[in-house]
Amino acid sequence: AVAYARAGGEPPPPPPTVAAVAEGLRLHLSSSSATGYRGVRELSGRFQAYRSVDGGLVSLGTFDTAVEGAVAYARAVGEYQPPPFPTVATEAEGLRLH
Repeated sequence: AVAYARAGGEPPPPPPTVAAVAEGLRLHLSSSSATGYRGVRELSGRFQAYRSVDGGLVSLGTFDTAVEGAVAYARAVGEYQPPPFPTVATEAEGLRLH
């Protein structure tokens, strides 16, 4: 801060705080995204959440904050979790696999 004061400029603002959990959901952090979250990008001062479906991008909506977008992304990917792969233990528990 002293160097900035000598140069007559203001110190840079602190980096935004990135939450790892919101609304009971684990948010998907990303070090390669400027927003800090996977599936969230900044567009004209707002934040768009998106996800990949069948090789294309699907918009999940536009939000006022990156955290709101990250929550939307976490909800979307949570809804599309593939079912667990059947195992031998599944048959042993009385389920018959075809």
